[in-house]
Amino acid sequence: MNRFHLLHATEFIYDGPVYESYNEVRLRPIHDDRQSCVSFRLITNPTSRGSSYKDGYGNWIHVTSILPHHRRLRIEAESVVLVHEAPTPEPGSMPLAELDAIRSELYEEYFDWLAPSAYVPYLPELAEISRAAVAACDGTVAGFAQSASDFIHNNFVYRKGATHVNSSVRDSLTLRAGVCQDFSHLLIGVVRMRGLPARYVSGYLVSGNATQGSKQEEVIGGQASHAWAEIFLPGGGWFGFDPTLGNPIGLRHIRVAYGRDYGDVPPVRGVYKGRAGQSLSVDVRFRPALDDTGHEKFAEPSSESEVTEDAAPERPQQHSQQ
Repeated sequence: MNRFHLLHATEFIYDGPVYESYNEVRLRPIHDDRQSCVSFRLITNPTSRGSSYKDGYGNWIHVTSILPHHRRLRIEAESVVLVHEAPTPEPGSMPLAELDAIRSELYEEYFDWLAPSAYVPYLPELAEISRAAVAACDGTVAGFAQSASDFIHNNFVYRKGATHVNSSVRDSLTLRAGVCQDFSHLLIGVVRMRGLPARYVSGYLVSGNATQGSKQEEVIGGQASHAWAEIFLPGGGWFGFDPTLGNPIGLRHIRVAYGRDYGDVPPVRGVYKGRAGQSLSVDVRFRPALDDTGHEKFAEPSSESEVTEDAAPERPQQHSQQ
């Protein structure tokens, strides 16, 4: 079990005054039998009272509204998380040949995790990867899922800037490159087309103990935001696969939200009014979870001045790619 204290800071800087900024924030880590969110706090600058609720997939969404004029918006999420050992598929899982017999049953129960989506349309190229994974696996559904993840890890290049936040699997298939967001979408598309439910996982990968020359250090860079996939294996449940790292899901993977694809789980999504353009910066840090007295450590919010200007149309906030 690992204990982490996370600070995720998102900052929008506008080149002029803006107002009526409304945002949905998905940054509270998942709390279940595999991970415990011990504490969570959201701070905005300028300040916002906000509200929160759970969406249909069980993700916490915090809603903020900044009505006065401002030139900068900073959203800080702090949390303390306990990560437990992730389950691994049991040997001797369901034979892949038996999957078709329960396909309609799975489709009825897990429709959202099987249907094509905006980022993950069904494409012939995904079916080709699926056939390659079938040929390489041990004939079980768990073996197929692992083979599909390994194929993507071994045949696609991790390259920052190759794609953008709105890229679908079409782009990464054409380029044979992408980032963890793209690799997760590829794996989800491949296994869904074969009949296995799959969901996108938005979260973090804590740095440390990276093997020399592995993709982990490239993924981290200055930002620990990460993405991978969870696949439902009949008779076993949900299991995580990380096609970017090519390694099993471990104690350094922290889950924040589930979705059909990235479109369901952007860390911050919102709109504002004003004619100003914007720039976005994201900083993710991990700090000791306890102070010298053994208590949780949280930073104090700061204050900032506001300015005013004429009214203007509503505009969307930028998204960060994972």
